[in-house]
Amino acid sequence: MKMEADITEHPVVDKPRPYVCTVCDKRFTWKQSFNRHGRMHAEDMWYSCTQCEKCFSCQSYLRRHMNIHSSKYKCAECGKCFQSKRLLMEHKRNHSGEEPFQCSICGKRFKKSHVLVRHSRIHSGEKPYRCQVCDKAFSVSEKLNTHTRVHTGEKPYKCSVCDRHFSRSDNLTAHKRQIHSNSSPYHCQFCEKRFKRRNELKHHVYFHSDAMRYKCQLCEKTFTAPRNLTQHMWVHTGYKPYQCSLCNKNFSQSSNLQIHIRYKHSNIRPYQCLYCLKQFKTSDMLKRHIRIHTDAKPYSCKHCSQQFTWLLQLKSHLLKSHNEGSWFTCDICDKKFFTRHKLKCHSYQHEGLKPYLCSECPKRFSTAYALTHHQLVHSDYKQFGCCLCCKYFKYKSSVVSHFQTCSKKLGCSNAFLFE
Repeated sequence: MKMEADITEHPVVDKPRPYVCTVCDKRFTWKQSFNRHGRMHAEDMWYSCTQCEKCFSCQSYLRRHMNIHSSKYKCAECGKCFQSKRLLMEHKRNHSGEEPFQCSICGKRFKKSHVLVRHSRIHSGEKPYRCQVCDKAFSVSEKLNTHTRVHTGEKPYKCSVCDRHFSRSDNLTAHKRQIHSNSSPYHCQFCEKRFKRRNELKHHVYFHSDAMRYKCQLCEKTFTAPRNLTQHMWVHTGYKPYQCSLCNKNFSQSSNLQIHIRYKHSNIRPYQCLYCLKQFKTSDMLKRHIRIHTDAKPYSCKHCSQQFTWLLQLKSHLLKSHNEGSWFTCDICDKKFFTRHKLKCHSYQHEGLKPYLCSECPKRFSTAYALTHHQLVHSDYKQFGCCLCCKYFKYKSSVVSHFQTCSKKLGCSNAFLFE
């Protein structure tokens, strides 16, 4: 039987929330919800499953979960067990292919009624769930619950390895996989390249498919969306509408401007390594740094068994050992480089160009690395430390020189140096 969507708006009435958590200031309408939430802050009050050690804040949730370990709601097709009869019936549609719920506007069909209700809000624009603090609205209640943690600071999901807390369970899962695990569960069916995140795999697969149908007429580069093609065209036109207010450098994308400000003009380093306490400006820089301690080598050569810590190492290996890729050659001195960026920086030496300007003094530099190294003169930040006396230095060369003297004074022959 055909079931159509009822897309009439059903406004959510704001009810009073008299119950306030004394730990995170979250508010609740019902006392039962308030008591259940309180168990999230008291780990000894959780209800644990004896079969798989999963924990629940409510005894009724535990009883419902235990059905998974019994045959009460078991699929006859694949043998999978479920918490309730409703979930079992929804699962059976995966085997039958039945999609009984249809959108009356676009005709798209769904296996579950609540998915249809969410989909209908795309057409109606309805966002019935509104934040009490900032008035931001959401189409589904789960997004509102996650958003409220921005205001309360609540982070109920705790990492069992490093005790870090997260506001969302998927962030905890991603953290464990990326920081504490070397596994890469998602692999490309075309080239067998492996990824830690599903989104990274989806983006990678585009390069093997016909989905990249938006082509640049000047360089024939293809894109998955017209917006990406429009931004790419600025490379050819030279249009850079976003200007840095500190050094007047222009950018074609606002995200690149924000990255530039964070990298070049800010000394804020909110991300700290748990192994050596070194601090970083971005989470990606921290993730790459942690490979030094874990000896992780996520990049594998498809021609041989060699693995590499850094992507540039893999590209260099492919070019030198398997002749895959192309060298970038300097037109003046015939020197070869395996990245276009290195060739560009090298060409500045022939042209006498120094495009990198220090924001603190009139000095200019030909490479970004030289500018970064120079800017330490204007900063009190000391990131290189001696492991013998814990004295810190701005430059790596300074700590190397100091370490040789320090180790002789203390009589340490097998000591090591770390950043």
